[in-house]
Amino acid sequence: MEVGGNPYLCIDNTPYMARKIKTEAPGMLADIIVQGMQERKALDIVKLNLSKIPNSITDYFVICHGTSRSQVEAIADSVAAEVKKAIGVNPWHKEGFENAEWILLDYFDVVVHIFQTEFRDFYKLEKLWNDAERVEVPSNN
Repeated sequence: MEVGGNPYLCIDNTPYMARKIKTEAPGMLADIIVQGMQERKALDIVKLNLSKIPNSITDYFVICHGTSRSQVEAIADSVAAEVKKAIGVNPWHKEGFENAEWILLDYFDVVVHIFQTEFRDFYKLEKLWNDAERVEVPSNN
């Protein structure tokens, strides 16, 4: 049930974004995330649509990298701020801020992966999900 005009809050003011975003098109959320990445000059932004893959853990991965720890942190902060501004929610889970080699922001239907260059090259996350529909986002630089 929506509270005070905010469709992302339950009666106790806790977010129930997973169910709402599921009905509101995860692709829209992925586009908002891309905007946040572009604000901080993220490199090689890729959206992987996993929604047609049976038993996938989410609908989208949005992946990018930065050239330094500070850029990776700035990209993550920008993504979180853009999503908060656009739909009023915070990530359900986040990790990797301790060393900023690979930061993950989990929005249930969309999972964001922000790497430092060498860690993206090492883990090759896009190759693990090679059967997903891949959308390369043109650089905003």
